[in-house]
Amino acid sequence: MRTAFRNATLAAALIFVAFTAHAKTASDIYEQAAKSTVVVENINAKGKAQSMGSGVVFADGNVAANDPYAAIVDRGKGVAFGDGNVVTNCHVIKGANKLKVRIGVKEHAATLRYSDWDRDVCSLSVAGLTAPAVAVGNTKTLKVGAKVYAIGAPKGLELTLSDGIVSSLREVEGGRYIQTTAAISPGSSGGGLFDENGALVGLTTFYLSEGQNLNFAVPVEWVKELPKRSTKAAAVTTVQPVTEWLNKAIELQSRKAWPALLEHSRRWTKARPGSGTAWYSLGIAYDKAGQTAKAIEAYQQALRIDPEDAEAWNNLGYAYDIAGQIAKAIEAYQQALRINPAYAAAWYNLGIAYDNAGQIAKAIEAYQQALRINPEDANAWNNLGVAYDNAGQTARAIEAYQQALRINPEDAKAWYNLGIAYDKASQSAKAIEAYQQALRINPEHAKAWNNLGIYYALSGQRGKVMEVYKQLKTLDPVLAERFFNKVVIP
Repeated sequence: MRTAFRNATLAAALIFVAFTAHAKTASDIYEQAAKSTVVVENINAKGKAQSMGSGVVFADGNVAANDPYAAIVDRGKGVAFGDGNVVTNCHVIKGANKLKVRIGVKEHAATLRYSDWDRDVCSLSVAGLTAPAVAVGNTKTLKVGAKVYAIGAPKGLELTLSDGIVSSLREVEGGRYIQTTAAISPGSSGGGLFDENGALVGLTTFYLSEGQNLNFAVPVEWVKELPKRSTKAAAVTTVQPVTEWLNKAIELQSRKAWPALLEHSRRWTKARPGSGTAWYSLGIAYDKAGQTAKAIEAYQQALRIDPEDAEAWNNLGYAYDIAGQIAKAIEAYQQALRINPAYAAAWYNLGIAYDNAGQIAKAIEAYQQALRINPEDANAWNNLGVAYDNAGQTARAIEAYQQALRINPEDAKAWYNLGIAYDKASQSAKAIEAYQQALRINPEHAKAWNNLGIYYALSGQRGKVMEVYKQLKTLDPVLAERFFNKVVIP
């Protein structure tokens, strides 16, 4: 909150409270952002439009989205003009002889102001433009699954709004690169991606490859850093922009094209050895190739460049876990959580590492933290159940497995674990039902057959015992022999 606002009247404070008490609707966000969204026309030497994109009015001294004054401005209670400053993707203006900006029916001449071709972020000075500037958020508070809205002018036509969620966040130098399900059409490049409060979190950029519609947005932090990174570099350079490296890496990951990702990431680190994001991508590629030692080296290099990359620490921990270096895995996960205490996946992985180290109490605590952040994680509930089981807390284990099955009723592993817990609680009928559910989902679950067969033997159901034995002979001959020697009735 700005100091000036601390002395505001009670009435203004009450306006802010009333405003924030209700989440903005898609219509609210569109109405607000449309006033700050423009069409950018790229004019060739013959005076014809050779391409079109979108842009966003952005004030140099922008107000933060969580600033109460900004909220009042967004509601039309005040005016925050963009001083004729429009931000867009650099590729929108590439090769232009002249530039025009259109908002509604009004056209304005524009000139290049700042440029960062590497990050594909440029700004324009637009004579006579007095449109309001957007409120500005940040990508650090975004979460996967969060609602977002893309607003732009596809093919220079009327403004459109599409909604979706954040499907992926990639740590990059200076921010987090956003992948979203919000549809972005050609001509919408350079438009705004807004969070559920109507704050700008990125500039949309369209990338289509091999039939896949992958929608990306460069982080708003890159827009904020534009003045200090601006260069006079030409649009056509011999250096491949970082956005192209990123888009290709994400596209290859989405297709699970691991050999191609490995080759791409090797070239990326060679071209940009100082890019932590490139080394992180190489670590993923080595991970998927089963080359754990090289994955560890790549993640370590990423962290030498950016020691505050929580995702790289998390992935390094996972690689250490695979390599059997549990103590180092725990330390890496703790580093990830030092940087981002709300990192649910790192808490979950830390729980597994503590499990592997035999530190059950700490494993329980880690899983609980993961579930506090994401209570709908079925795997975390299942693992918490196992940890409770190992700690001798059977009743709590049963509750945890039930939560896992509430979220995912088709999890054979959770049904089997629930059966074991019911076994320990001497609830035979419920144990039998749980094993039967596990086998309904996975008829090849040998251990579930074995445990169910023991119940059949105890109740003298010889026919069913022999049926179990036949199943086990096919699925696990060693377990079948142990079962036969233990329970088959002569």
